[in-house]
Amino acid sequence: MKVVFLFIDGVGLSEPAADNPVNPEVCPALCRLIAGHSVPIDACLGVDGLPQSATGQATMFTGVNCPKAMGRHCEGFPNPALRGIIEENNLFLQLKKRNKKIRFADAYLVDSPDDLKARRFKSVTTVMALTAPETISLAEDLARNNAVMQDITRETIQDRYPDIPVVTPQRAAEHLFGIARENDFTLFEFFQTDVSGHSLDYSRACAVLRAYDLFLSALVRYTEAAGLTLVMTSDHGNVEAVSERGHTRNPVPFIALGPKAAFLRGRVKSLADVTPALLAAYDM
Repeated sequence: MKVVFLFIDGVGLSEPAADNPVNPEVCPALCRLIAGHSVPIDACLGVDGLPQSATGQATMFTGVNCPKAMGRHCEGFPNPALRGIIEENNLFLQLKKRNKKIRFADAYLVDSPDDLKARRFKSVTTVMALTAPETISLAEDLARNNAVMQDITRETIQDRYPDIPVVTPQRAAEHLFGIARENDFTLFEFFQTDVSGHSLDYSRACAVLRAYDLFLSALVRYTEAAGLTLVMTSDHGNVEAVSERGHTRNPVPFIALGPKAAFLRGRVKSLADVTPALLAAYDM
């Protein structure tokens, strides 16, 4: 089984509203997947307060209910205790034990994983990737089209890397598909949805979702034709309520399309179920 896992930050499920850009006019491909290939899952995890990125993502990628372990929802970068949970037993480590070939497709604009280790602040996915450094994509990989930039089109790096050309969302999807064909598990993280949700700028959120939707639509065509499994979920709600400054308590979509899709959707009720369900699918 080959899986492309799309982690899209800050996208919850909500009814149509004037401040909800997650609608068919803005992102038709995403909405089709939500309507036909998803289940709503819980991101609050039984802990009071608004769900946050650090504990939500750590839960998603470990199977541990991290808000309960921490006694609260933790925002931003994981603290030492949360890093310890991630480093001990994350999805990448579990897949390595199963001799699966893994790739974190997001390009880090560094020369080696050692440069990442030196960073004071590390995201959940960076902490996870550093437990399996061979999964990390670097600037040289991006230059060879063997990685994808977090903004998809590379526009945000043109001032620093003018020799790495801008690409269309559709072309970036082609690059990700090429990576996925060579690996058993490929992760791509997109966080501009969360950033645009916090901006309280509806037009900006629409622009971000439209670009992602072009990328997603192309990727779905590639994965369906090749028989790959596409999985997509989020860590908490946000962009579906642009007029609210913080995150939301809305459920998030768990999308699965392709082989094992029904199996996966049937096993995931909350963020804590994502990693166990994926591992169970690989063990079948």
